[in-house]
Amino acid sequence: MYDSLLETALLETSRHSCQTANQSCVESEPVPSDRTFLVRQIVATIALVLGVLAVGTVRAAPGPQTLNVEATGVQIYDCRADAAGQLSWQFREPLATLTQGGKTVGRHFAGPSWQMADGSAIVGKVSSQSPGATSRDIALLKLDVLNHSGAGLLSKVVSVERLDTRGGVYAGACEHAGDLHVEPYSALYRFFSG
Repeated sequence: MYDSLLETALLETSRHSCQTANQSCVESEPVPSDRTFLVRQIVATIALVLGVLAVGTVRAAPGPQTLNVEATGVQIYDCRADAAGQLSWQFREPLATLTQGGKTVGRHFAGPSWQMADGSAIVGKVSSQSPGATSRDIALLKLDVLNHSGAGLLSKVVSVERLDTRGGVYAGACEHAGDLHVEPYSALYRFFSG
């Protein structure tokens, strides 16, 4: 969404510059007034800045993207006492199947860890996060890779992004310490090499 706003702003800048300089332009659209142009630029800039503040740290990646996978699974919660001694559902671990093009290519589990069918695996640590699209969606994350094992798809991965999350959040009171709850979720995981 924010990329398209930036693209629109750049296109408007190009059109405005071209037409105010009396050059022939490829597209023949009406020239916006200077005031309209300025307002559009301000709105696009504000949207871009808000987008960077909301998800920019999650979307920034240190190197080339090496792999995209879809995850479908559950976020597991257990009933335990919080800092105030009250029982509540607290996140325990994820458990998901990783797919690409409709085929299972790996799994995601506690650590947080990802393991591919080729035997390569990584363990990550959250470096930044942003809220999901709704209060029911788990956070968008950027994770740095702490450990590697095996040779294969994940052997050179240095960071992971969790994007496009759906579901996974569960909260509220629970009655018996030790009870478990599984909440379905899905997400896109993007892996980046160094």
